[in-house]
Amino acid sequence: MLQRALLSCTDKTGLAEFAKFLEGRGVQLLSTGGTSKLLREAGLKVMDVSDYTGFPEMMDGRVKTLHPKVHGGLLHLRDNAEHVAQAKAHGIEPIDLVVVNLYAFEATVAKAGCTFEHAIENIDIGGPSMLRSAAKNHRDVVVIVDPADYAVVQNELTANGNVSLATRKRLALKVFLTTAAYDAAISQYLSRVVEQSEDGFPDKLVMAFEKVQGLRYGENPHQKGAFYRNAGALSGIAAAKQLQGKELSYNNILDLDSAYRCAAELTRPACVIVKHTNPCGVAEAETLPEAFLKARAADPVSCFGGIVALSRPLDGKTAMLIAETFFEAIIAPSVTDEARQILGAKKNLRLMEGGGAASAGWDLRRVAGGLLAQDADAALLDLHKAKVVSRRKPTPAELQDLSFAWSVVKHVKSNAIVYAKSGQTLGVGAGQMSRVDSVKIAAAKAEEIFKDSAVLKGSVLASDAFFPFRDGLDAAAKAGITAVVQPGGSVRDEEVIAAADEYGIAMVFTGERHFKH
Repeated sequence: MLQRALLSCTDKTGLAEFAKFLEGRGVQLLSTGGTSKLLREAGLKVMDVSDYTGFPEMMDGRVKTLHPKVHGGLLHLRDNAEHVAQAKAHGIEPIDLVVVNLYAFEATVAKAGCTFEHAIENIDIGGPSMLRSAAKNHRDVVVIVDPADYAVVQNELTANGNVSLATRKRLALKVFLTTAAYDAAISQYLSRVVEQSEDGFPDKLVMAFEKVQGLRYGENPHQKGAFYRNAGALSGIAAAKQLQGKELSYNNILDLDSAYRCAAELTRPACVIVKHTNPCGVAEAETLPEAFLKARAADPVSCFGGIVALSRPLDGKTAMLIAETFFEAIIAPSVTDEARQILGAKKNLRLMEGGGAASAGWDLRRVAGGLLAQDADAALLDLHKAKVVSRRKPTPAELQDLSFAWSVVKHVKSNAIVYAKSGQTLGVGAGQMSRVDSVKIAAAKAEEIFKDSAVLKGSVLASDAFFPFRDGLDAAAKAGITAVVQPGGSVRDEEVIAAADEYGIAMVFTGERHFKH
């Protein structure tokens, strides 16, 4: 039987109604600060924790529930005679139910202008302590950290007069997940603002993710899957909103992420179409409809069933063009009402709005028994500042195409090669073990797609890493390129530069590599 409940909440959703239910069952209500005020205004009889403990709140509220009468009331085992005797000797009454949620630390530090001192003051101490005490002793204490669980507890009390052990265990688990995530948010914040190890990575990496949704399966039907969002995420596919269509699949999310990241780095109206995380058609133009048509034309076979990302709001005209081809999903910064109406006829098409700028921070990847962490690859050199190593300099038109190709090749799996012309990819070579194979495959695809053996004449080429031999450049020259951008840094750079000069090809070295494994 519940005799006494302690309620102290930041999120007061539904709290007054739940407290009325408890009072109706004869439960004494203890509370603090703003929660106590809310409950009194709702007509409830409440005892302040300071009156219960006989010790005043002090130090600007830093100390109020950190008291033996609170934690003794939570932690003592009701079926342990010695615990019960000690509690009685010290005037400690049992607290049988705790309703607590925590200071909104993540929301506080996300606000512009939040100072370090203000952030520290919004670290909750008493709340996590009460939650952990109650959850540890869940056999005797019901603990609620989420307003969504009021109804669960209320229904069980009404039906059975008590809360089942299975529910108590589930509520305790939710508490420890919540406090772990809370501590992770604090440690992540401190890791950003406090000077630490020389490499910028903490000795212990603690991160919190919240479940967005379960997935029908993972990469394959025999694998289970779920989608989690970095707590407080403000950009990226995790922050995008689904407007229509079937539930996102594991592979949809991977492809949407790849497509949006590429589109977010293109400054003109642009369209990126991705298949199996690799761009298969990318284009930029003066208008979004034109960019889409060019991107689709770059590889209409691979585009079928792909993912579309746009760098501008999705309008009605572009939506009509997109609707002509089967795509799995679309993501755009925003979607007009006209576009929504047009695409609404395709009930299964997943339409996503948002994403924002490409996220910075760390990229994380699981390996067996561990985790790799690295800075996100946010670098993208202005090619006007790159080093021209060939005798011939690129023309302004070539330089514009080189910049476009360099932006795209960064998002292609290594070994990566991109042929481009007039703001359109013509051939993409991805994931080959040999760079020269990527060069040849991309050229062959372009000739097949455009049904023209001379389609690459006058095009440019981008390579995500250096050419280890001149054979890759020989193959590209044979295909008809006039300019190439690559990082440089090979022991055979002079040989490759000499080959460029033989063909009259302009070559630019960036000095930065964009491997994507």
